[in-house]
This record gives sequence, C-alpha cells and structure tokens, in this order.
Amino acid sequence: MKRINEYKKLFNIEGPIDLKQLKTTYRTLVKEWHPDKFLEGDEKAKEAEEKSTKIIDGYHFLVSIAPETAEANMEEYTQTITQSGIGDFQYKNQVLEITFLDGNTYEYFGVSKNTYTKFINADNAYRFARRNILSDHLYRKSKKTLETA
Repeated sequence: MKRINEYKKLFNIEGPIDLKQLKTTYRTLVKEWHPDKFLEGDEKAKEAEEKSTKIIDGYHFLVSIAPETAEANMEEYTQTITQSGIGDFQYKNQVLEITFLDGNTYEYFGVSKNTYTKFINADNAYRFARRNILSDHLYRKSKKTLETA
C-alpha cells in the first residue's frame, strides 16, 4: 500500500485512478523532468534521470491497478482464478504474489499478516484464497503468461 500511496502522491491522485487524468499528468511530468532537458554537467541532470525513471515506473504501476484496466482484463482474470490452481506464492510487506498453474502471476495488495498465516495454514489454500483474497484485495497482473514452445 505504501507503493500505491507514493505513486498516487507523485501524480496528485486522490481517490480512484482515472486513466485519462493519469495520462495527462504523466505527460506533464515527463516534459518537466525529461533528462534531455538538462545539460550533462548540470546537477539537476542526475535528479531528472532518477525522477523520470520513477515517473515512468509509477505510471505503468498505476495503470496496472486502475479500475478500467481491471475491468478490461476481467474475463482473463476470472478464467485464471476459477480454472487454475495455485502453483507458487510469495509474501512480503502485505503484498501476496500468487503464480497460478496457467503461468499467470498476480500481486494482491493489503494482505495482512494474519490473513497470510491463515492462507498458508488452510487445509485447502486455493479455496481459502478464492474466498478471502482473490476477490477482496486490490490486485494487478505482475507477470505475463509463460509462452510454451
């Protein structure tokens, strides 16, 4: 959640993410902090490079968690969580990353330590996740499906 709040603050977003507003703010920030705008010897050149990288990362992250993006990808997400089991998972700082057997990986934000403990101790982790995590937490697709040759 800290990462989400940090990026929302960078783009001056309060409340839900509006992709049109986000894109406008992104373009403005990129123009303001583009590294080519500063001379190589200028002390602001290094700061601009770091800031522009953070702006780009933040933009892509916020687009990935926007309600419009989730709505557009709902069919694929629903298919993954209903027809594929859990292959692997990792937990760090209230972010649960679940890799499903179909190769899709999703990050779930705001998963408490208590919920995670119940998840790993559940008789059926997949059933527990479907009931308490997959539909209750903000998520984003973090990795593409692995292509098989």
